[in-house]
Amino acid sequence: MSELFDPVLAAGPVRDAVGDRAWVRALLDVEAALAGALADAGGVDRAHAERIERVCRALDVDPARLGAAAAGAGNPVPPLVRELTDRVGGDAARVVHLGATSQDMLDTATMLLAVRARRVLLDDLAAAADRLAELARAHADTVQPGRTLGQQALPVTFGLTAAGWLSGVDTGAERLVRWRPAAQLGGATGTLASLGDRGPAVLAAFARRLGLADPGLPWHTERSRIAELAGALGQLCGTVAGISHTVVLLAQTEVGEVREEGPAGSGGSSAMPHKRNPVAAVAARAAARQAPGLVATLLGAMDQEYQRAAGAWHAEWRPLTELWRAAGSATHWLRTSLDRLVVDPDRMRANLDRTGGAALSERVATELAATTGRLAAHDAVRAVVRAATEGEGELADLLAADPLVGAHLDRRRIDQLLDPAGYLGSAGELVRTALRAHEACTAYRRREE
Repeated sequence: MSELFDPVLAAGPVRDAVGDRAWVRALLDVEAALAGALADAGGVDRAHAERIERVCRALDVDPARLGAAAAGAGNPVPPLVRELTDRVGGDAARVVHLGATSQDMLDTATMLLAVRARRVLLDDLAAAADRLAELARAHADTVQPGRTLGQQALPVTFGLTAAGWLSGVDTGAERLVRWRPAAQLGGATGTLASLGDRGPAVLAAFARRLGLADPGLPWHTERSRIAELAGALGQLCGTVAGISHTVVLLAQTEVGEVREEGPAGSGGSSAMPHKRNPVAAVAARAAARQAPGLVATLLGAMDQEYQRAAGAWHAEWRPLTELWRAAGSATHWLRTSLDRLVVDPDRMRANLDRTGGAALSERVATELAATTGRLAAHDAVRAVVRAATEGEGELADLLAADPLVGAHLDRRRIDQLLDPAGYLGSAGELVRTALRAHEACTAYRRREE
């Protein structure tokens, strides 16, 4: 990625939360926690641990320089440990990185970085969900064409549309909150041999200091935690892609049921002055669509051999970072799109009326079937709808004139049956259900934080 495209495809605060400097800071925080954990378990002198911790807090390492040095070792931990050891100096330098291997530090830094990035992403996600709850509540009775396979179907409400989006966003947030990052500490082959009988105690203290779960045993080649995280981020991106795609479609000139109203200059075209593009929704979809390939790479990298993998572990670093960036950008742009969203109830009703009531033909047939039987009612109403579609007259007039329909339903009742506001089923209750679930999801997240 580059500064040219990042403002669109890697926008939002998660970008910095998983940037190179954030990675280096996480690695140094992990080294500091290891030193403290060794002292907690009685493995090193407390003064030595405190010296290492102070240097880790103060050390400022250039990521580009560290990355160049990492090429020789295959990862950035060895050159970082070397520099840290030189800066610590004295007797304390002898216990820097004691008992750990490079993968321990990188895997734990991955978990620590995930905790920090998740917190930032969830803030954007919560704001998007709250906005969706507001839209669902405000438009619980706003009638809108329902669409299946791209065609108008039975009517819905825009409140129910927003409630469906809300449910997906809340599900994605809850899955991320439930994911439990764990520390990694096993030494060269996962036995903690260099720590003697203090190994489990050091691991427990290490996890506690970082606020991570104690995994019980090392997971060097058991990559379920990475796969679960990839799945959660991928699921979230899929949800964002679906919402933003629908916003783009609803904002089409021919549909016009919603629009984005952003700051001056947003949504314009380089060639067409009249354009009013839903750019935030477009950017959300673009960012979200990067996720499937990244998730697939991470799932493919689960094939890790023996006690430490050659290549598959290394293959995780970049796609996981990019997946965080994609999910963070998608969520940021979704939030922006929803904040800018203007709903047009009049256009929604006008679009419904374009069918002349044909979308309510099921309702007419259902009522008629009570006296004529389902098949006879279905055939009669279908024939009348076809005639109206072919321009032979208004649907209500043709229904009233039909021998079978008119014999059982008068014109007043036909008009009532063709009113979309009267055929919304349980839409209102479903919106209320989604709003109650959102309140529960919000409370759960606050408890877990």
